[in-house]
Amino acid sequence: MLPGIRSPHRATCHCGAVELAVTLSDGLATAQRCDCSFCARRGAIAVSAPLDGVRIVKGEDNLSLYTWNTGTAKHWFCKTCGIYTHHRRRSNPNEYGVNAACLDGVNPRDLGEVPWTDGINHPSDRG
Repeated sequence: MLPGIRSPHRATCHCGAVELAVTLSDGLATAQRCDCSFCARRGAIAVSAPLDGVRIVKGEDNLSLYTWNTGTAKHWFCKTCGIYTHHRRRSNPNEYGVNAACLDGVNPRDLGEVPWTDGINHPSDRG
């Protein structure tokens, strides 16, 4: 874990209208990217949190939800600045992915090489 990062972590969108309190599953060790059609375009690094590990501190009414296909994955964005804050995972609906760049004190460049998840060949997409 990076110095100065406490749990729960404070996470905010760019404009500050949305603030989350996040308790991560395993700190920043869960950092990953996904290459599905949506995540590849978004480009964010996500870290894992259990469903009870994300609490909206302010701005719930300022969050916009995006979902498609099976509707399992649910992606939330700030309506004002457009920043993706977190999503409920399709790969594991019992956890959230949180935008690592929204966490106070985290610079995604400091995470080094971040592994990729194969979202293109997701099991839910197979017949």
